[in-house]
Amino acid sequence: MTPSTAERPQMPIEDFEELASVAPEGVRLELVDGRVRTKDPLSVEDFEELARRAPETVRLEYVNGRLEVKAMPDGNHCEIFMWLLRQCMQQRPELNLVPERGVKTEAYRKGRAITDGFLAPRGHFKGHGNWSPADGALMAVEITSHDRDTNQRDRIDKPVGYGAVDIPVYLLIDRDNNTLTVFSDPKDGRYQQSPSYPWGATVELPPPVSITLDTEELKDYAD
Repeated sequence: MTPSTAERPQMPIEDFEELASVAPEGVRLELVDGRVRTKDPLSVEDFEELARRAPETVRLEYVNGRLEVKAMPDGNHCEIFMWLLRQCMQQRPELNLVPERGVKTEAYRKGRAITDGFLAPRGHFKGHGNWSPADGALMAVEITSHDRDTNQRDRIDKPVGYGAVDIPVYLLIDRDNNTLTVFSDPKDGRYQQSPSYPWGATVELPPPVSITLDTEELKDYAD
């Protein structure tokens, strides 16, 4: 029987054991109720070292001082990203929508997130390390995965983290309820606007993105 979203662990036990074996000295990991946790408080410096050592199949984020595991994208997730990439390239060819980019988020840049897409001018990431500052980027994109941490991570924590570093637009493509939510106008660390649209609607992404999305194709990836 296929496990439900609520029962599905963050990572296979084999991946957890490999991650635990390469953890920096002083970072003790445990698997609790299917979730990876640290036994002690984790500094952002120790997180970055752990993320650097993690096996290729494990994508780690640092959210509100917690270690989180980002789900690997499935086929529909990839198709949705490519749909968005095509529209961005057609309308704003001077920009790049970079997949799976590490970004410094939250107050004082103490968070670390892996965006599903990060929209910025061509050449923006030249010389950056694994984790880019948000300065100069136009939009962060998240496409939800069918895992039990999606609600807290993508709908609650990510708007706070991205708003705190003044990313102008955060686009959430939500596969659970077939909507797009456009967070914009960050002020005092919070997005002031967050309208949602059903798949099939025409969605105007506000400046500085200024892209019009025809979302009819997204209906093909409803699951």
